Amino acid sequence: MKKYLAEFIGTFALVFAGTGAVIVNGESGGVITHIGVALTFASVIACMIYALGNISGAHFNPAVTIAFWVSKHFPAKEIAPYVLSQIAGAFTASAILKFLFPANQLLGTTLPAGEPMQSFVLEVITTFFLMLVIIHVAKGSKEQGMFAGLAIGGTILFNALFSGPISGGSFNPARSLAPAILSGHTEHLWIYLTAPVIGAIIAVLAWKVFRTESK
Repeated sequence: MKKYLAEFIGTFALVFAGTGAVIVNGESGGVITHIGVALTFASVIACMIYALGNISGAHFNPAVTIAFWVSKHFPAKEIAPYVLSQIAGAFTASAILKFLFPANQLLGTTLPAGEPMQSFVLEVITTFFLMLVIIHVAKGSKEQGMFAGLAIGGTILFNALFSGPISGGSFNPARSLAPAILSGHTEHLWIYLTAPVIGAIIAVLAWKVFRTESK
């Protein structure tokens, strides 16, 4: 239960602070700015990794959980409890934000700025980058693991900085699912439920190739 609670808290923090920054940026006329929103997502993930990583592994993302299972470093029986904990954390955060900002129509929902396929491809590629970093620091040396929060947070930062204005910069099905459902804007949800999982799995397959060649 400690692992599931850690996943709940970490995903709650991600959605509450990250989508909260999106909401506050809109409510305040852009005071936080796009760079500020990206920094918020990156820093909250880095902090939660250092706070909870030794308890649950700090997935906070169904795509990451599924990718670790594909890599054979995560048991199949734990997938459902982890994903449900992540989704519960995301929905709890979005529900509180809806209570705090009842007039906000989007609640930080990720939506494509252009063609849906454009955002789909961006989400696949950026999640590939993210998962490639995650699995290398998670399964690399102890020294690499010590910098996990900085490495993963930095990857989220550069992904969000350049892809956020187009795709919304999700990389995480739970982060997109909760605000979309609670705001009623589910028209492009399929992008953010499928693309991150595909990108994360491709990253694991690439990592396996690198590891085999190294051996």
